[in-house]
Amino acid sequence: MKDNHGSGQDMPTSELPIAVVTGASSGIGAATARRLAGDGFHVVLGARRVERIEALAAEIGGSAYRLDVTDQLCVDDFCARVPVCRVLVNNAGGAYGMDPISSADLDAWVAMHAVNVLGVVRMTKALLPALVASGAGDVVLVGSTAGMGVYEGGGGYTAAKHGTHVVAETLRLELVGRPVRVMVVAPGMVATEEFSLNRFEGDQSRADAVYAGVREPLVADDIAECIAWMVARPHHVNVDLMVVRPLAQAAQHKVHREPDLRG
Repeated sequence: MKDNHGSGQDMPTSELPIAVVTGASSGIGAATARRLAGDGFHVVLGARRVERIEALAAEIGGSAYRLDVTDQLCVDDFCARVPVCRVLVNNAGGAYGMDPISSADLDAWVAMHAVNVLGVVRMTKALLPALVASGAGDVVLVGSTAGMGVYEGGGGYTAAKHGTHVVAETLRLELVGRPVRVMVVAPGMVATEEFSLNRFEGDQSRADAVYAGVREPLVADDIAECIAWMVARPHHVNVDLMVVRPLAQAAQHKVHREPDLRG
């Protein structure tokens, strides 16, 4: 099926449970989509780059529709295509810039809040009736260790990710007694192809410097495995928060970097 919004197989008529993954065009989102498909879900992929999610949907037997979580009409259109849902993975997010607060780019702060906080609220609000109706729904939020601490130059992103975590904590209180789990995975340093590159507006040297000397930072598949494990627990088990860092990272500000011994 093809239209202006995306493509993919028709929504399944089998008993396969439906999992929605936002920000599924790359990184943690794409890895999570692959992992959940392998675990027996029909995965509905959402992202702005339709050509990427179309290719991934064809690979894993899922469905793909254009999704911009900062656009309410786009969210409404996407969610109207998902009348049944068992799992929602709120992965879409991003960090923009490393300016100190004294010279903060407020447009970047607004953009980070729009995707990391309001985007999560839009998607969860829209799909919550279907998640409740499933009788065993899961809302998984991809937070960050940045949502648990602060660091210089990270004010906008840490404020946004703190917001992500607060949305999860509040939602869990509000849904108590209803058949929906609310779970957060909070990754530390994850080396993906785009996160730091986007943060530094395409400056490859600055993006590479984030991981310089770090032996084995986390990769997207590590976080996808964590999400799959959380979702696979018996439904009376709610993994409120899973914090995942590479061995080389003891804290947000404490990272072991090996010396460059080349020449």
